[in-house]
Amino acid sequence: MRIGSRDFATTGHTYIMGILNVTPDSFSDGGKFNQIDAALKHAEEMIRDGADVIDIGGESTRPGYTKISDEEETDRVVPVIEAVKKEFEIPISVDTYKSGVAEAAAQAGADLINDIWGLKYDPHMSEVIAKSGLACCLMHNRDNTEYRNFMEDVKQDLRETIALAKAAGIADDKIILDPGVGFAKSYENNLEVIRRLKEFNELKYPVLLGTSRKSVIGLTLDLPAAERVEGTIVTTVMAVEAGCMFVRVHDVKENHRAIQMAEAILDRK
Repeated sequence: MRIGSRDFATTGHTYIMGILNVTPDSFSDGGKFNQIDAALKHAEEMIRDGADVIDIGGESTRPGYTKISDEEETDRVVPVIEAVKKEFEIPISVDTYKSGVAEAAAQAGADLINDIWGLKYDPHMSEVIAKSGLACCLMHNRDNTEYRNFMEDVKQDLRETIALAKAAGIADDKIILDPGVGFAKSYENNLEVIRRLKEFNELKYPVLLGTSRKSVIGLTLDLPAAERVEGTIVTTVMAVEAGCMFVRVHDVKENHRAIQMAEAILDRK
């Protein structure tokens, strides 16, 4: 899969998407990286520690988050995208579910659109992604938790997302799927997604797992967000075993080392 100027294998190796939040209210690092210089410094650190893609987000999506306008979100992310692209060669993802922000980010040099609503929030998102020709990560989400058969319903929801993508003309080799840990799921649901990760390979698209510092880890270990790195690492190792293409994490160095060790044990080159 081509993301920016780099080719990524869709199987056989798990890559790292490093999280760069430029928001004042992110659940785990809010306000720390919302100035250009601080954002660049953190991006440099993540690249040094082993990040393969940097995911820039301008609106927190933690539980109870405050929605902001397209204009405000664009004003947050575009200068950071431009600055990171100017300083580094690493591919850039933009974490947004709004087509206007996605379009502005693409024009600013973003290489991947990461939509937490899987094309189902903004009816123009699929068109914007298709027109841009960029890769996309499409996450499972819904506005309720009324499942009849949880895993089958999640997979069916993702099939609907895939259908939206294909109808808009997004190429198969541009799509990554995210099962959406922490979104429209109970604690038990989140554990089940992680436990049954391999089943998402049935959908025939690369998978990204995003569990970093999330509540499923905090509830299990009774720890605040800043102390959830070990729990996150366990989920990363499970992602490697399940054949996920990406993990999206805050703590790049630690997760990079875990991937290296897991892949050595599994004899993956």
